[in-house]
Amino acid sequence: MLTLEELKKDRALLNAIDWEMTPELAVRVYLEWGNIWARGEDRRHVVRSKSDYSVYFVVNCWDKPYYIYLIKRNSEDAVEIAKFALPERFEKSVCLLKGIYAPEGELKEWLKKELGILH
Repeated sequence: MLTLEELKKDRALLNAIDWEMTPELAVRVYLEWGNIWARGEDRRHVVRSKSDYSVYFVVNCWDKPYYIYLIKRNSEDAVEIAKFALPERFEKSVCLLKGIYAPEGELKEWLKKELGILH
């Protein structure tokens, strides 16, 4: 599994990140095939085959220490590609309740800045 520093060096992987994908959307897209299409939503999230996948971040707020994971998901698997600690300054705003969350707001902006992603 990659660290934050290792992830910063993998430009191809960074370019593959879907910043709009959330854990909830990933379930709908990859585990409930057809659900997205039926609702007429964004076609880039339509799964056509088992080779389709998304790469996205999640924040695991189940137990301390909290971690940010980069996940690669298809209809068969979810693989953790990278893992690094959630900065303490985001704990109260992101991990109010136990769960798995998409990075949003200031955390998402921090991630993009850390990874050198241009807006």
